[in-house]
Amino acid sequence: MLADSIVIIPTYNEKENIENIIRKVFSFIDVFHVLVVDDGSPDGTADIVKHLQSEYNGLLHLEERKGKLGLGTAYIHGFKWALEHKYEYIFEMDADFSHNPADLSRLKSACVNGADLAIGSRYIKGVNVVNWPMSRVLMSYFASVYVRFITGINIQDATAGFKCYRSLVLETIPLDKIKFIGYAFQIEMKFTTIKYGFNVVEIPIIFTDRTEGTSKMSTKIFKEAFWGVIQIKLESIFRDYSRRPL
Repeated sequence: MLADSIVIIPTYNEKENIENIIRKVFSFIDVFHVLVVDDGSPDGTADIVKHLQSEYNGLLHLEERKGKLGLGTAYIHGFKWALEHKYEYIFEMDADFSHNPADLSRLKSACVNGADLAIGSRYIKGVNVVNWPMSRVLMSYFASVYVRFITGINIQDATAGFKCYRSLVLETIPLDKIKFIGYAFQIEMKFTTIKYGFNVVEIPIIFTDRTEGTSKMSTKIFKEAFWGVIQIKLESIFRDYSRRPL
C-alpha cells in the first residue's frame, strides 16, 4: 500500500511495547508506514518486529544495527532510509506510548498546512505530562528555558522527541554533521531546522510516562544536553546556513 508518511521508532529492549505500538499505528484510517531501527536489543525486540512483518507486508520495515549506538544515530539512520525511499512526511516517535499515536495525524496535518517541522509539545499550553515525578517535570521544563536562553530559539519544548518533518528539511540539513546522540540531538535538530529558515510549529500533546519497559534516561545524556547547547550555539556563529540547490 502506497503511503507518503513513515514513523521511525528507535528501539533498545522494547519487547513489552513494540507489538502494541506497531498495531496501534496501523489501526488508524490514515496510512502510516513504520520503520523500526533496533540497536541489537538482547531481549528479542527485532524478532517480534520480524514476526509482524508477514502480517503487515510492505508497511512495516526493520533496520537492525549491531550494538547500542544511541538515539541520535538511530534517527539519522532512519532519516536517510526514509529519504532514500521517497517518503514526504517523516516522523519521530518513541516505542513506549509516551507519545500517543493518535496525535500522528495532527502533526502531519500541521505539515500539510504549511509547517516544515511540527513538534508534539508538552509545554505549549501549560505542562501536559502524566505520571512523571515533579523533579523530572521541572528538569525537563527548565531544560527548555535554558535552551531558549542560550540559543535564542523560541521553542517551548526543546527536548521533545515526537515530531514530523517534511522531507525537504532532512534533505537540506547535512545529517552527517549532526553530532549529538541524546536529548542534545533533539535540540540540535530543532536549532538547525530553524537556522535554515524552515517554519517550525508546536502542537500541544499530552505526554504519558512509560508503564512498560525501562527508561533510557541517564546522567550522561543530561550532561550532554547541558554542555551541548553551548557548543551548538558557539559553532553556529561560524556556520553557513544558506540553502543550496538539491
